[in-house]
Formats: sequence, structure tokens, C-alpha cells
Amino acid sequence: MLRIIGIDPGSRITGFGLIESDGVHTTHLFHGVLRLEGEALAPRLGQIFTGISEVINEYQPEVMAIEQVFVSKNPSSALKLGQARGAAICAAVNQGLSVAEYSPRGIKQAVVGTGRAEKTQVQHMVQMLLKLQKKPQADAADALAVALSHAHSSRIGYAKRNNGMRGFQP
Repeated sequence: MLRIIGIDPGSRITGFGLIESDGVHTTHLFHGVLRLEGEALAPRLGQIFTGISEVINEYQPEVMAIEQVFVSKNPSSALKLGQARGAAICAAVNQGLSVAEYSPRGIKQAVVGTGRAEKTQVQHMVQMLLKLQKKPQADAADALAVALSHAHSSRIGYAKRNNGMRGFQP
């Protein structure tokens, strides 16, 4: 079983979710959000690095799956999101984890079946797929969806490797 931490980065709220999966069977371990305090960006980035580092230390995932930056109408927001991603990625790399990146559309496609899914649809499918008692908070659900996307892509990689295809790296 591969232990995966999924990250939904944000400069105000960063979601995280942990699962274990063999690509077919998946188990929910833990999820939550980091609510970042303060107005200045640099201290919030430090909070992301510290918070994600603590989660990694406690749950010992083997890989981090993180949502890619999408270009929004507001370039300033996109830059802040990129910096939040960087803080989370640094926390993972600092502890020896490999990092896989997934597009928002690809994540929705993998979890809901359509790349145009709404947040509520992602929450519902994450709840159903992981057999959770209640819907996780939206940012935590997005993070779990990222982790599920990686589990799905790992399963595809396993199938390709076992059908004789060479050179594929999940």
C-alpha cells in the first residue's frame, strides 16, 4: 500500500488529506486544513511549511500529490497560490518525498468523471469513495481528491508496467 498525502494549496487555507492505496483498494487515514493567520504572506508561507512538515512527520507518507497552479483572472492571486504550493512542496522534498502534480481539471475528471465538476460534487464523491461519515470541508475534500488522483494514476502505471510497457514512471 502506498501512503499518499494530497495537498490543495492556498494562501489563506491549505487543505491536506492522507490515504493509503494499492491503486484498487483505498483507505482514508486523515484530513484537515491549515487556516493561515496574519496579513503578511511570508509568515503564512512559513505556516504552510511547518504545518505540512508536521503532518508528514506524523503520518509518514511516501509521496505528495499536489494541485497545479491554474492561471486565473487575477495574476496576483496566481502568484500567491504558486508560492503556497512552493512552501508545501519544499516541506515534502525536505523530508525526502517525491512530488506528483495534477491539474484541477484532471483531478475532477479522475474523481467525479467530469473536468467541470463543482466543489460540492467533488466533496460528495470523496465522501462516497472513501466511505466517510460526513462531507469533508471543501479544501480538505479537494486535497483528498488530489491524493485519489495519484492513487488512480499509480494504478494505471502499474497496469502499463505489467502489460510489458517500458519506461513508464508513475
